[in-house]
Amino acid sequence: MSAIQHHHDKDKQDLNKFGYAQELMRSMGGFSNFAISFSIISILTGAVSLYGHGLTYGGPGMMGFGWPLVALFVMFVAASMAELASAIPTAGALYHWAAVLKNKRWGWYTAWINLIGQIGIVAGIDYSVALFADPLLGSVFGYTSTLTSTLIAFTVILITHGIFNHIGIKIVARLNDFSAWYHIAIVAVLVFTLAFFTKGGLNSVDYLFNVGQTFSDKPYMFAFLIGLLQAQWTFTGFDASAHTIEETVNPRVRAPWGIFTSVAYSFVFGFIMLAFVTLSIKDASAATGADNAFIYVISEALGGTFGKVILWLVTLAMWFCGLSSITSFSRMMYAFSRDKGMPGSRHWAQISKKYRTPAKAIWLSVILSFLLAFIDYLIKSANPDATYTTIAFLTAVSVVGLYVAYGIPIFLKLVAKAQGRFQDKHRGPWHLGKYSNFIAVVSLLWIVFISVVMVIPPNEMAGYALAGMIVLLIIMDFAYYRKHFPGPQAALNTSMDEILRRERELEGKSGGGGVHIQA
Repeated sequence: MSAIQHHHDKDKQDLNKFGYAQELMRSMGGFSNFAISFSIISILTGAVSLYGHGLTYGGPGMMGFGWPLVALFVMFVAASMAELASAIPTAGALYHWAAVLKNKRWGWYTAWINLIGQIGIVAGIDYSVALFADPLLGSVFGYTSTLTSTLIAFTVILITHGIFNHIGIKIVARLNDFSAWYHIAIVAVLVFTLAFFTKGGLNSVDYLFNVGQTFSDKPYMFAFLIGLLQAQWTFTGFDASAHTIEETVNPRVRAPWGIFTSVAYSFVFGFIMLAFVTLSIKDASAATGADNAFIYVISEALGGTFGKVILWLVTLAMWFCGLSSITSFSRMMYAFSRDKGMPGSRHWAQISKKYRTPAKAIWLSVILSFLLAFIDYLIKSANPDATYTTIAFLTAVSVVGLYVAYGIPIFLKLVAKAQGRFQDKHRGPWHLGKYSNFIAVVSLLWIVFISVVMVIPPNEMAGYALAGMIVLLIIMDFAYYRKHFPGPQAALNTSMDEILRRERELEGKSGGGGVHIQA
């Protein structure tokens, strides 16, 4: 038996003991698993599309201090999630973890909160692409970008992502691999051109760490906290490595590393990029007053034609980010529907016989993401004087939805460990050893803090939207799902001890043994 076939058989058995058949095509390697999370984090999407938000509220110091601050705490969250992915390697990820560690109702709420965040992140990413593509197209075809033209561009972008994801995981995996290298290459090109071709040269390095300057009407410390949305939204979506875990070879090791390293590399490359962009600013006040601060800064620094070429390259990187986010969202929805957790579950759990992809879940992901942006479009059309921006609304919804969903299983694992239901023997090969509890506590404190910060004015609309969604979830739960949701197969009559017993039986039959790798 070849090594590849051995891995496939072992991974299939590993999934079987959680009660699931191998339906998705398992063809992703370690780099592909890393690449999907790295592409969804996409420093050329989050850090760029919200550059004006960060600069307006926190000034240049937002890039020098805000980015590393957020990245540090997100690495704690990522490490805690990676440990769980290694222990429970199913595509349901967050909600399977919650269900196994506590019960099916905790899993159900985790799944829906994660779905809310996933809707927000897909809408936010593709709306970011539209915010860049629409004015660039307008300059070519001679029209002025408006709220309506941006929505049209957003719709077209969403449809292209749906088509590519429908066609097949092999194509998307190759594009994700390319996307990871493309992101690194474009950051290198952007840094090089700004370093050597910025008109009038760069500012001194201390400008990057200039605190106390805000272009908002808020006191600086309060404004700085609001500006953290730029970095915090960038570092979302790295759970994609867990959602594609059933399509990854040797997932208990490769998916955890995909989660953690995608955040670490995004931190480093993102900081380098933001440093050079910020040091190239000529007039920060004018940049914050422009329709798109990043486009303004690059155009002023590099000139018209040269600047537009760079901006088109950045926009393509954003498009790759949206492609990956639909992949992650649809896999999560597929896994949840497989366990009958959604209305119409039998449809969203179907796999295309031709393409081996959850085709209907993919298109539902597209529709739900469009609806969130479209509802905001209607609100903004009826109230054109609204002070919040569409992109801040979408991104705040995704940050809070995703991070609360990240935090629930981390909290439940701490509880399960305290009660003796999760012990060292239940860990996967990727674990944090004696630092596990400390890292989990720090992660939870940060999640609580950032969830509050993301919905205070001027982002209160995101808070209202999330509150409305939570109320709807409670109604759905008590009206139907409390009695009719069977729960994931991974948690039905299954404790961590039972899963471990099955694993030992399978290893005994195959004659294999586990190799433990401590992170």
